[in-house]
Amino acid sequence: MIDQFAKELFSQIQNTVNQQGDNLKEAKAFTEGQLRGMLETTLRKLDLVTREEFDAQQAVLLRTREKLEALEARLECLLDEEDLGDSDIRDDSAE
Repeated sequence: MIDQFAKELFSQIQNTVNQQGDNLKEAKAFTEGQLRGMLETTLRKLDLVTREEFDAQQAVLLRTREKLEALEARLECLLDEEDLGDSDIRDDSAE
């Protein structure tokens, strides 16, 4: 009789644990789904770009910066030449 009672009690405990485990699995799945949805919504609002888009824009920026630096150097040379030309004119008018 005690053995039967112990077996029955153990069976009930096992069923309760299994049911709770199923409930926990369902709660976990529900929570993961909710969190995933909230995360996706938040990320969409951040207006993020892919790594490929970022790398492409970075390459464009690098090329633009190089062109700008070359143009600045060229302008500096032209201004230096102009300054030399102006000083030649001033020297000629002093004579």
